[in-house]
Amino acid sequence: MTRPDIVLYTANTMNGWKPLIFLHEAQIDYELVPIDFGKKEQKAPDYLRLNPNGRIPTIVDRGADDFAVFESGAILWYLAEKYDRFLSHDPKERSETLQWLMFQMGGIGPMMGQAMFFQRIAKPNGDEVPYAINRYVTESRRLLEVLETRLAGREWLVGDAMSIADIAAYPWARSYFWATVSVDGLPNLQAWFDRIDAMPRVQEALQLPEPRPSAFGQGDTDAAAAENAARFR
Repeated sequence: MTRPDIVLYTANTMNGWKPLIFLHEAQIDYELVPIDFGKKEQKAPDYLRLNPNGRIPTIVDRGADDFAVFESGAILWYLAEKYDRFLSHDPKERSETLQWLMFQMGGIGPMMGQAMFFQRIAKPNGDEVPYAINRYVTESRRLLEVLETRLAGREWLVGDAMSIADIAAYPWARSYFWATVSVDGLPNLQAWFDRIDAMPRVQEALQLPEPRPSAFGQGDTDAAAAENAARFR
């Protein structure tokens, strides 16, 4: 049997879901290698040779002499070019897609990530910083409002179909519950959530490497929050 080109090292996080969504939506065969944070597998020497930053996700392309790519946005861009999916050939639309990809990478991800950290890790472990919580929750809401404005009169962030910009933004924006950011009064954003929520392959991807419904405010969120905080004590 032939082995798939792409080996994906990932975990069930907002960044970790991005390449999974791409690969499942594009129906591309790949090999999944789950990374266990509890065992610090992302800091193991073999992994650091692939990703010097010691984070997830990372891919290795066996079809390109085991070329490694780290950083989730760079991975989406690489996959889009390799498989000619989710990135337009039109120069202007392509640029717009990459602009919104970078908007997620430089804004939504970092800001919502800090909102999650200060509320879901620092606060329950005895280090509550109200100023930081307010700062990151407020900025996260502002960034979601930017998406709301962008989505007015359109179904996708760029063009008339899903792109890597949508794939990048969705796991983070959709995790507003975990960041305790309100999406009240953002109907265009909610409609975008609904469209992507209804895509079976996206939902299939979100179950890997293992389900994490709490990120989207589902299941026993209190137990999930307590377990998450305990991992950082």
